[in-house]
Formats: sequence, structure tokens, C-alpha cells
Amino acid sequence: MTPARRVVTLPPTVLGLGAVHFARDGQRRGADVLELRTDLHAPDAIDVEALAQVLPLLVSERGKPLPPAWVSAAWRVDRDLKDTRGREGALDAPAGKLLASHHAERQLSTAEALKLWERELPPDALVKHVEPMHGPEHLRTLLETQWLLMQRFGVTRVTVLGMGPVALPARAVLARNNVLDYVATGGTWAAAPGQRLLDDVVREMRGADRLTLDPPLRLGILGTSIAHSRSPRIHRQPFDRIDLPEDAPVETLVDSLLPHYAGFAVTSPFKLRLAQHTRSPLQAINTLVRRANRWESFNTDTYGALTVLDRLNAMDAFVLGDGGATAAMRAVAGEIGCNLRVLRRADIRAPVTGAGVWTWPDRVAPPEQLRFNKARVAVIAYGAPGRRIAAEIQRRGGTPVLLGAAWFVAQARRQRQLWESAT
Repeated sequence: MTPARRVVTLPPTVLGLGAVHFARDGQRRGADVLELRTDLHAPDAIDVEALAQVLPLLVSERGKPLPPAWVSAAWRVDRDLKDTRGREGALDAPAGKLLASHHAERQLSTAEALKLWERELPPDALVKHVEPMHGPEHLRTLLETQWLLMQRFGVTRVTVLGMGPVALPARAVLARNNVLDYVATGGTWAAAPGQRLLDDVVREMRGADRLTLDPPLRLGILGTSIAHSRSPRIHRQPFDRIDLPEDAPVETLVDSLLPHYAGFAVTSPFKLRLAQHTRSPLQAINTLVRRANRWESFNTDTYGALTVLDRLNAMDAFVLGDGGATAAMRAVAGEIGCNLRVLRRADIRAPVTGAGVWTWPDRVAPPEQLRFNKARVAVIAYGAPGRRIAAEIQRRGGTPVLLGAAWFVAQARRQRQLWESAT
């Protein structure tokens, strides 16, 4: 199977020469196609001829009509099966350029989806079917829809996508047989909820053999605000960055993905919830491993906790926060003879002294009354979040000790061993 073409969409704030720079950057990073949408850009806001010299253009009619110059410069022209009133669309496009699409307003059964596509299409037209995903269990229906559309139109013509807060792993699974893979370039804007990052998709294609008849089971990290996670960069591919809202149905998600994933790294705020869901004897877990038809859970954070407490070299240490990382430190403190004091938010009255560990994610505001008095405070986040936490510690009178990478590497080595044992 030929790898899907990676499509990036020109953001609405990128205009003129900036659009050309965006296209060149996308090409350099591995994008194959640039999408222009009429709901995002006016005809005179961009130079389509200049853009077409950088990347093939996919021009998409969204509400406003497509400018003739866009159609002329395009590699493909996206026309919707239905107009704004629900009637059959015109599907006008030059020969060899049509991409017929449908963006459903609700989840559809496979029978409902196939009925939409009974319309006769040119033999060279591409087909794109998009549905919202109200729950992760809808992946099974989308896979069935994808398979039957491929039977009808051919394996080189079909793209099926899910959209929504829990859609990213579904899109990763669907991408194996899709013709187009719509991805985000990063930052705060994405063309649709659930898109994977371009860099992650390119990394997967370089690290995994997409052409095998029996593809490897995927791996992924589950968490909130995980844009800076290093896991996709150090673990074997395919590895997905699954960034979810805090109230996402993560329990249903992991169960629906059991046929497709060998394991998951689990980070804040899902460590406690998934420990309960998998009936783990542990208070918190950070690793799921597939065992035939079930998930087995582990907490390799204990390896990171041992490393950090050893680096602090303190027989008495405080911990700020009482989540999954703290549970790991509780589990190992006795092994090294460290007296661990857990300071919850309400416990903080006077300035904190001694040595300790900050476990709150940087998206969680610390208590206003928190102050340090010559305290060494280990930071177990890394990247930009770790730097922000370190600055906050300094602002409050403490000395940050950046140990996020040490924690991460120690626990990740053990995760890798566990995932290699997946069945």
C-alpha cells in the first residue's frame, strides 16, 4: 500500500508571502499537499501560483465558492456531495481533479454512510468521508465504512476520517488505508479536532514499515497537554501522541483501541483512573501492556522516582502534590531510607525548607501562599513545562533541580521492556 499523502491546511492568519514560507516549511518537514479552504482565505489574500510551485494544492470549497484561479492551479478540487441545503452538489471539477467529499453532521452507521455514496462518480475521482466521533467506540464503524468504500471505489481512492477530542488514535488507525492524511503543523491552530502532528506522522513513516501485510501494533501516550512529550521521539514506531481533555472517556478509549495497540504510556491526569479501570492493586499506573484480550497495568514511575530521590540525596524530603508521581515515590522511599512528607495544598502555611519534589503539572496553578526558604526542589517535568516550573520555583525563593529527563529515561527504559512482552 502506498503511504497516504500528508495534507497540511494553510491557517487563516497566514497570508501573502507568509503563506509561501508556510508551504516551504511544510515541504521541508515532510508535507505532500497544501490545502486551501474558501472559509479561511479570500481569493486575493494568497498567491496560488506561487504556492503551487512549492506543493501540490488541494482547494476545498467550504461555504464560499472556489475562485477559478484556485481551481486552475489545483492538484485536486474538493467538492461536497451535498450543498448547504442538503441537496446533491454539482461536483464540478476539471478532469482528473475531483475530490468528492462528505462531512457528516452526526455519527452514521455504515449502511447510512454507504447510501450517501451511491452516486456515480468519475473513475479518477478521490473520495473523502468525514464523521464526528462522539465516542471512541465509533472507530469500529469507521473501519467498516472505510473497508466497504474501498471495495466500491478501489483502494487507491478512499479517505475516511473521524473528528473530535478522542479522534486522534482513530485517525492513526484509519491512516494505514487512507489515500490522504490530514495533519496539523503544530502550534495552537489545527484545521480539525483530532489531527495528528506532521512531525509525528513523518517520524512514524521513517521508523515503521507501512508496506507490511501485517502491520505492527501501535504504541501511544495518553495525557493532557502533552505537546512537549519526548515519548514519540524515543520509543519505537508507530507511536501516537494522544492529547485528551481531562474529562475524556479514557477508559472506553483504551478498551476500543485494544485490537490496534500494543501498549500505552499514561500520564497526568489519567494515572489513577486507569489504575481503577484495570483493577490494578497500585494506586496509580503509567503503563498499559496488551495481554491478548485485556490490558495489564504497571507503574514504571518507580524507576524514575528512585532515580530522582537518589539524585536529591536527602534522608528527609517533601513532595508537593499527591498524584501518580507521588504514589511512585511513596512506593520506593522506604527502599532507600528516605522519610517522605507529602504536602497537599492546604498543608502549606510557612515557607518550605529542605529538599523536595514538585509534582504538579505546569498547567495547575500552585497555591498562592507557597514560598521556599533555601529549599532544593526537583522538577520532574521536562522541556518547556519544566522550564516554566523551574522559573516559578525561583520566583518563590527556591532552587530548582532539573531532573525531569532523568526520571523520564529511567521509567521509559522499563516501559520499553514491558511493551516488548506484549501479546
